[in-house]
Amino acid sequence: MKLILLTPPDFFVEEHIIINALFEEGLDMLHIHKPGSEPIYCERLLKLIDKQWRKKIVTHDHFYLKSEFKLNGIHLSPRNPMPPQKYKGHVSCTCHSFSTLTRRKSMCDYVFLSQIYDGITNTTLKSSFSSSELLEGKRNGLIDNKVMALGGITLETIDTLKEYNFGGCVIYGDLWKRFDFHSSSSYKGVINYFKLLKRRTE
Repeated sequence: MKLILLTPPDFFVEEHIIINALFEEGLDMLHIHKPGSEPIYCERLLKLIDKQWRKKIVTHDHFYLKSEFKLNGIHLSPRNPMPPQKYKGHVSCTCHSFSTLTRRKSMCDYVFLSQIYDGITNTTLKSSFSSSELLEGKRNGLIDNKVMALGGITLETIDTLKEYNFGGCVIYGDLWKRFDFHSSSSYKGVINYFKLLKRRTE
């Protein structure tokens, strides 16, 4: 089961240090999600991440970064709904319904299906699917190794996601809440928790 990390929307000083450490611990893929960011700040972050990990990075914005930094690929969204002309490489997107999933899965290397559980950092985000709907998606072959679960994912829910047949999960709030960008100086809690997540997905 793939373990994918979504960055927080804001940049912070220790970000590249934590990302490098997580890759060392076995992070499968990093999605850089910085809506509204200036390209120069994304470039700065990528320059600080070890070059060996760039092939495991997908960008949600500033698609030129893919070729400039030899990243893995791009992630489409309402902000950036289409790949650049003559683009070649990994493409992913987020789907919020099974009907969208049916239409878009064949066009992507993998897709995120959201919102699986209630949001952790954004408590206004509520689950979009019941357990019976997810099981039906499994039975119909809609949920497979190309579909990654997004939304409210925690250590405790990973085993259930395996039962639904997801090919991976996207970690966000449950990991980043363990580091206070404004006051923390130690990120050991993030790394130690990631190790638990990694073991659970294996």
